[in-house]
Amino acid sequence: MNSILRSTIFLISVLATSFVPVQAQVNTEQVMRIGQNALYFDDYMLSIQYFNQAIQAKPFLAQPYVLRAIAKLNLEDYAGAENDATTAIGLNPYLTDAWEVRGVARQNQGRHSLAVEDYTEALKLLPRNRQLLFNKALALCDTKDYDSAAETFAELIKYYPGFENGYLGRARMELVTADTVAAKADIDKALQINDKALNAYIMRADIAISSEQDFESALADIDKAIRLQPRMAGLYINRAFLRYRLDSFSGAMADYDYALSLEPLNTVALFNRALLLQEVNANDLALEDFNRVLELEPDDYRALYNRAVVHRAKGNYDLAAADATRVAEQFPDFPGAYYLRGTIYKEQGKLARAETDFKKGDALSRSLTPEVAAKYNNIAAATPAETGSSNQQSATGTDSAPAQPSEKEVSRRFATLLTVDDNADFREEYNNTAIRGRIQDRNFNVETEPLMQLSFYTSPTELRRSTYYIREVDDLNSTRMLRFALMVTNSIPTLDEATISRHFQSIEYYNSYLATHKGRPVDFIGRALDFLTVRDYINAERDATRAISLAPDLAIAYMVRAQARYGRYLLERNGGNREAGDNAQQGHSDRLTRAGVARKALADIQADYDKVTELSPRTAVAWFNRGCILMEAEDYDAASEAFTKAIELKPDFGEAYYNRGYISLRAGRHNEGVEDLGKAGELGIVPAYSLIKRMQR
Repeated sequence: MNSILRSTIFLISVLATSFVPVQAQVNTEQVMRIGQNALYFDDYMLSIQYFNQAIQAKPFLAQPYVLRAIAKLNLEDYAGAENDATTAIGLNPYLTDAWEVRGVARQNQGRHSLAVEDYTEALKLLPRNRQLLFNKALALCDTKDYDSAAETFAELIKYYPGFENGYLGRARMELVTADTVAAKADIDKALQINDKALNAYIMRADIAISSEQDFESALADIDKAIRLQPRMAGLYINRAFLRYRLDSFSGAMADYDYALSLEPLNTVALFNRALLLQEVNANDLALEDFNRVLELEPDDYRALYNRAVVHRAKGNYDLAAADATRVAEQFPDFPGAYYLRGTIYKEQGKLARAETDFKKGDALSRSLTPEVAAKYNNIAAATPAETGSSNQQSATGTDSAPAQPSEKEVSRRFATLLTVDDNADFREEYNNTAIRGRIQDRNFNVETEPLMQLSFYTSPTELRRSTYYIREVDDLNSTRMLRFALMVTNSIPTLDEATISRHFQSIEYYNSYLATHKGRPVDFIGRALDFLTVRDYINAERDATRAISLAPDLAIAYMVRAQARYGRYLLERNGGNREAGDNAQQGHSDRLTRAGVARKALADIQADYDKVTELSPRTAVAWFNRGCILMEAEDYDAASEAFTKAIELKPDFGEAYYNRGYISLRAGRHNEGVEDLGKAGELGIVPAYSLIKRMQR
């Protein structure tokens, strides 16, 4: 989606008075109003929670679905926004915003013809609406129906001659149809109307680069764009290209450095900076950047080819040959791969292999067609490539969404996300600014939602203010036989010294009581929970086992023991390297032993949760925890089934949706994974939208 579209069609008004249901009861009105306020201030996650409440209270109202769809659009959950808008249209087909939101969602998914249909329906209700006409014209361009698009742009400009984006949208179409003169005239007109029109400068720079090779003029326009939008990494990447072409090496390098300070995972900036470093023989630094690119995009063969060149320059001949071989295997008719590998072999003294590769390269060069040559034009890149923030976009002309990546590609991309080390963990900040605005742009750690735990403490947030319900916990609290109120949560705060001291005192109380009284199951459960609070997992497990021996059908006792066992497992798993012995064989033996112990520990924990689900089969939290343990044991199919069961029992179980989506993406099932993540985000799981966006890059 080009930057004009992004900067305009998402800005749908959320304060329209038609959204206030006159017939609604006071509580629903209030919830809707608060949700609209949150949406207005870009608190998208929080607004969704309010709209969820309105939908739950009055599912027959269309407006909450439209508002929730707008919030999802801003979080780039386009499938979720489309679903909500479709529901709203089914409830009330006369809501213009519902048609528009669905059109925007479909357009962002590449379903341009369907988007045109939605905009057409909306225009029946509001025939001269500026935004609808603009969106429809852009969608028509994307379907390659340029005649209809031109008519729609003409209508738009007739009604709104002072709307600069109308001229820029038409200029985009004119560039696609190779009418550069008309495009420049429309861009100049847009700048006459608004000299701060960012996209106008970007588009004019593109024309200067691609059609006129006028790099100085393009640089002047990019400079103006940067003054208007100083934190857009793509602008610095494009300016670096222009500075390079104008022989300002240091300026280009500074721009790439700053672009990467804004977007550390930007592979274009990393690759181009590596080429610059390679050009001045800063091979160690170039190698770091090429390695980073290939860590993020393992199948980037341009980076692989150029890394081979750097390895050769450093004398790393085996590594260079391995990279060149991968390129040759992927592109067996690419002469450059054989010439490069032949040169590497020659410098290694492997003359027979070198001669074979040189002959192969010569033969391919003689038979190389212009089409094949064009395909390999950019693999052996010698200079930084032009990239990034152009408004030009090829139209697909299709009625359906673009083909989804293969299972192998989805799985590879997901595995790459698991390995990057620039992720930032905002889990501790869910109750403040980390949940506001475009949270999908934050690089949350890609990790599963943790087990639900029994605890006397929790950390409520704006998104999740209450704990989870387990009937047995509620029953136990109602007896008032525990010294503290018990809760179910996966967000336990760090306890201060005074709080911990109270639980040591509670343990002493139980010790004194059990020394003079016959122990009841609840006494051992109470002390076990105190032991869990002070992280004494061995004694917690012992007390839970005693409670089980006294009451074998007490489900909560198995939950306590499973939690204690899991705490021990985590300590042993994360406790660092133990002494491996005096030789490598001993170290190998220790690793095998630890792996066996870990499998046994997970099996014991799973057995406890199996018992809980047997005794209390409708406890969704138990099924969720069982799924988490199965994931830890890498039994992903069984884990997915457990999460599905948890969702059946508790349809608003956001963590279960998230973890099931995680499993689907790991297995390469893109649509299933994104659908589950969208539902998880809707239910307040903050990292879901970040993962959706990163999987769609």
